[in-house]
Amino acid sequence: MARTLIVEADGGSRGNPGPAGYGAVVLDPETGEALAEAAEFLGTATNNVAEYKGLVAGLRAAHALDPEADIRVRMDSKLVVEQMSGRWKIKHPDMKPLAAEARSVFPADRVSYEWIPRAQNKHADRLANEAMDAGKSGKQWEPRDSRAALDTAAPARSAAARAADASAEAADEGAEAPSAGWGPDLGPPATFVLLRHGETALTPEKRFSGSGGTDPELSAAGRRQAEATAAALAARGTIQAVVSSPLRRCRETAEAVAARLGLEVRIEEGLRETDFGAWEGLTFAEVRERYPEDLDAWLASAKAEPTGGGESFAAVARRVAVARDKLLARYAGRTVLLVTHVTPVKTLVRLALGAPPEALFRMELSAASLSAVAYYSDGNASVRLLNETAHLR
Repeated sequence: MARTLIVEADGGSRGNPGPAGYGAVVLDPETGEALAEAAEFLGTATNNVAEYKGLVAGLRAAHALDPEADIRVRMDSKLVVEQMSGRWKIKHPDMKPLAAEARSVFPADRVSYEWIPRAQNKHADRLANEAMDAGKSGKQWEPRDSRAALDTAAPARSAAARAADASAEAADEGAEAPSAGWGPDLGPPATFVLLRHGETALTPEKRFSGSGGTDPELSAAGRRQAEATAAALAARGTIQAVVSSPLRRCRETAEAVAARLGLEVRIEEGLRETDFGAWEGLTFAEVRERYPEDLDAWLASAKAEPTGGGESFAAVARRVAVARDKLLARYAGRTVLLVTHVTPVKTLVRLALGAPPEALFRMELSAASLSAVAYYSDGNASVRLLNETAHLR
């Protein structure tokens, strides 16, 4: 069988037309590993020209890796995806030779095109911006200077912004933009069933227990909760994969469920709990007594860190968003159990709702509770469940 490679590409213009650049990355579909990157400053060009240039560069990078591969192109440019798929006509004279060049790299039957929301195209977007930044400084992009593979956790753009992009692209080509509102069937969403781990000895005492502490095991009560949750999820029969935080209390909870479902547990580092620094193992009252100013700052700003160099909620949100996007790419259209902690679950719900950081303090999340978020292919998300505990009664 032919090897499959994923090509993600993007382009941008600061002025449209204006200083422009493109970025492209070739990914392993199983691991998400970046196998090759390409980026270039183009001088003055339009958004659409930059996007097509990025597509060509991505296809050529994939061809250099394996000229016999099957290629899945993923781009957030509706225009390029629809035109290269043959559903929209190419009217602009600048686009026709670029589209022909793209088609010449691989046989047409070995390349498929998929639109993805901009939030899932961060790597290529970062590369394009790095190329434009280099051009602004009178330089060309150099692979050794790139941070695109590391810096991919910017907040997802709003649906309104994505719609504006689609309208702008269509206007460039004289095409009719899709109307807003209820759209066609987007296919099955990726659904994340979010399970907070069972109780530990610290849970009923309401002590800070993050990723910088003692990594406690489940208590006897926590093990009973894990088994009850496993039974309930087995009865529902919808879970297709199990992913866990690396911390012991989550792994033990996940293993109980996975054993009942006959599944393996995959570990995702991004799902670990916040590092609470010097507050680990303390109650809220104890932190208030010992570190009152630090606590007030933490409660007032998502960028404030716990005493002693712990993680801010803003840092956790970036980490969780990266893990979310990686898992969405891996489990598109599937129902996946994520066994994690209070902060990651609340963060995933908050991001799905587009709620501000202070919403974290306005959600209750019990031990071994279930929540759920569905993610659609157009970039929208729907919170379907929060803090269900009926299976524990």
